[in-house]
Amino acid sequence: MILAPARRIDLGKRAGVTGGLLGVLCVMAEFCFLFPHVLVSNDGRAFYVEHLEVFRGILQVSIVTTFLLGTFSVMTLRSKAHGGIAMVLAMVALLLGGSEAEPLTHTPRAMSAGLDFFALDLLVLGLVFIPMERLWGLHEQKIFRTGWQTDLKHFFVSHVGVQLISFAVLIPVQVFLSWAVKLEFQAHVAAQPIWLQFFEILLVIDLVSYWVHRAFHTFGWMWNFHAIHHSPLQMDWLASSRSHLVDTLVNRFAGFVPVFLLGFHPSAIYGYLVFVSFHAVYIHANVNHRWPYLRWIFATPEFHHWHHTSDDEGIDKNFAVFLSFIDVIFGTAYMPAHWPSKYGTTKFQPPETYLGQLAYPFQRHQQTPYG
Repeated sequence: MILAPARRIDLGKRAGVTGGLLGVLCVMAEFCFLFPHVLVSNDGRAFYVEHLEVFRGILQVSIVTTFLLGTFSVMTLRSKAHGGIAMVLAMVALLLGGSEAEPLTHTPRAMSAGLDFFALDLLVLGLVFIPMERLWGLHEQKIFRTGWQTDLKHFFVSHVGVQLISFAVLIPVQVFLSWAVKLEFQAHVAAQPIWLQFFEILLVIDLVSYWVHRAFHTFGWMWNFHAIHHSPLQMDWLASSRSHLVDTLVNRFAGFVPVFLLGFHPSAIYGYLVFVSFHAVYIHANVNHRWPYLRWIFATPEFHHWHHTSDDEGIDKNFAVFLSFIDVIFGTAYMPAHWPSKYGTTKFQPPETYLGQLAYPFQRHQQTPYG
C-alpha cells in the first residue's frame, strides 16, 4: 500500500518521537541495570532479581523497536533529527551492555531514586492507554498534544522522587500519630477478607479526599496549588500526572492517615495501589466510555471530565476520586447527557512550563474560587 505524502510524513514524525522517547527509557533501563543500588527503588529490587530474565527480554525488544522506529523515521522524512536521535539512543543502550548489562556497584543504600518506577510505569501505561485512546477517542487530538512535555516532567518527578515523597508523608504521620494506634483493633481490621479491606480502603480514603478536594476548590490560596492540575486544555492519560508537589503531598498525607490508623493488611494496600495507579490515569484519558449505570457508583472518565471542565455548568462538581456516590450524597454530582466542551481554568491560566507551574502558587494572583 502506497501512503499519501502527508500521511507518510505524519507517521515518520510519530515514529521518530516515539522512538526517541522509547530510546530514552532504554538508556534509563541500562543505568538501572548498571547502578541498581543507586537508581532502583528498594521495594522493587527483589522483584526484579526474581524476574530478571523477563526484564532483560523486555529491554532487548525495546532496544530493537527503538532502532526500527528511528530507521523508519529517517527513511521517511527529509529531516533526520528525530529518527537519528532514536537510532543513536538504541546504539548507546547496546554499548552500555544491552540486555546483558551487569551491576557495576553492589553497595546497599538507605535510599535510591525510583528511575525504574518511572521507566516501567511510563512504558506500561503508554502501551495500555495510547491504543485505548486511538480506539475509543472522545476528542480528535494528537498523541503529542499541547503540554505533553510538561506533563511528562510532572510524571518523571513524581516517580523518580517517589521515595522522598513517601518519606515526607510517612514520617510525620508515624511520629505524631503513633499514640492513636490501637494494635488490637488493627488486628481485627487486618483479619477481614482482603477483598473487603480493599473496598474499605477505597471508601475511607475517598471520604477524606473528597473534603480535602473541596477545600482545594474553596479557598483561594489552596486553589492556586490545585489549579496546576486543572490547567491542561486537553485531557488524556498523561494529563493525570500534572500536579503541584504541595497538592500531591497534602492529598497523600490525607489518604495515608486513615490507612495508618486502621491497620489494613499489606495485601489489601498493595491491591489498592495497583488499582489507583490505573484508575487515576483512566478517568483522565481521552476516551468516550460512559458506563451508564456504574458512573453513579464509581468514578468514570465522563464523571471526572466534568470535574475538569471550564464550562460554567460543571464547575465545582464531582470531587470524589473513586466513588462517585459520595458526590451524589453531598449534592455535588453532575453528569448530563452530553460531554463537556472545554477544559482548563476559567480566569488565570498557569504557565505551560514545569518550573513556572511550581512557582505559580507563590506568585500574587487575584484569589477567586476558580481563578
